[in-house]
Amino acid sequence: MSIFDKARIAIREDKTLWKGWSHLRAITFDFFREGRAPHRLTWEVFDRWNAAAILLHNVERDTVTLVRQLRIAVHLNGDHAYMLEVPAGFIDEGETAMQAAVREALEETGYQLSNATAAFAAYISPGSVTEKLHGFYAAVTDANRISDGGGLDHEHEDIEVVEIAFNEAMEMVEAGEIIDAKTIMLLQWAALRRAGLKPDQSSSAAM
Repeated sequence: MSIFDKARIAIREDKTLWKGWSHLRAITFDFFREGRAPHRLTWEVFDRWNAAAILLHNVERDTVTLVRQLRIAVHLNGDHAYMLEVPAGFIDEGETAMQAAVREALEETGYQLSNATAAFAAYISPGSVTEKLHGFYAAVTDANRISDGGGLDHEHEDIEVVEIAFNEAMEMVEAGEIIDAKTIMLLQWAALRRAGLKPDQSSSAAM
């Protein structure tokens, strides 16, 4: 049993610092646990919707389809602003995580799927961000691709679709050329299971 199993948190104040597309809050709370005096903390919390991401793996050619798009926060931190990533996006109200992943695959890459394999659900930055990311995998063939993708014009998306060999993608992770966390996690997940992966008939069926 962990010392934290009986710990208790009491929220004392929930203050909005900024609210726009996302929501930045200052949370003041009391923390109680056995063997330690109660203490009060104030932490900033960034509310973001839960998200879904998907790795598209063409098992006939052993390639993965990624997207390259602008990430201003990455630019501000000194890295190249146009990152290689798996297709991903927020889960809309009323959607399941899988539905969001399938929708993003179609919008960003033109691949139409009816299903995907759940890989993981994870908090990427749990110290301050509420977003939980749901990762998915889909074994695809050329028959799944029904359009060029590239994102939605009305959302001002500017996306390049990039197909690269699976081995090259793993080498790019090792070389620090792919530095997006969700992409690294999904590539590693697929690499561990790669020998047994075959085209998924449910993924190749049209929606």
